[in-house]
Amino acid sequence: MAVRKFKPTTPGQRHKIIGTFEEITASVPEKSLVCGKRSTGGRNNTGKMTVRYIGGGHKQKFRFIDFRREKDGVPAVVKTIEYDPNRSARIALLFYADGEKRYIIAPNGLKVGATVMSGAEAAPEVGNALPLQNIPVGTVIHNIELRPGQGALLVRSAGNFAQLTSREGRYCVIKLPSGETRQILSACKATVGSVGNSDHALESSGKAGRSRWMGRRPHNRGVVMNPHDHPMGGGEGRQSGGHPRSRKGLYAKGLKTRAPKKQSNKYIIERCNK
Repeated sequence: MAVRKFKPTTPGQRHKIIGTFEEITASVPEKSLVCGKRSTGGRNNTGKMTVRYIGGGHKQKFRFIDFRREKDGVPAVVKTIEYDPNRSARIALLFYADGEKRYIIAPNGLKVGATVMSGAEAAPEVGNALPLQNIPVGTVIHNIELRPGQGALLVRSAGNFAQLTSREGRYCVIKLPSGETRQILSACKATVGSVGNSDHALESSGKAGRSRWMGRRPHNRGVVMNPHDHPMGGGEGRQSGGHPRSRKGLYAKGLKTRAPKKQSNKYIIERCNK
């Protein structure tokens, strides 16, 4: 995956940096694995705006992604690598030996024609999903479950990866992309390799109009609002707003929001540095 920079022939092209899409092999999704996606525009069922800065955007279809990988022992061939507007990563269409088709998150290095498999008997190779207890220590992984059979919840966005560092009884110790180290049950599944499209973080829309195509409306700062609109609003001239806050007055940076008595705290060995 690489990125393209453009000659500054227009103001919008000057700062535009986008992916090359060179790994994508199909322009139309598999019809049996998509459904219509309704856009809310940030409104609830009564029409009241509950989420700001959302609206418009190109029409999208939702792709059903297999995060469970429960077809153990059935080999599948990678048919296409496709774009998904609902996530930063690319997706891969699998044709299973029994005729079923499914989408998965495309890991880095997965090519069309490759064979992948899930289950305890699968080899620890890129794209294969197997329980953590069967993955060698030190392996780079993604799509990690928190409960067996629940489906992957962790490490799913473009370029991310975690590392299996050690084992402690029934648990495996995983180092997450945030820097946090935590224990996860050894029976939980994970996929070998890192998530593809690693250059996604280098992309830049280049102009406001491209953000509107993606359904993002202009995002104005709290400092420029009036006092009744935001805790940081008001003041004569360019007054700074003090400590960054949310619209409801909660600190936006530095305030710990995790519940101190949360049950899963006991599984966290080392907090992230952020």
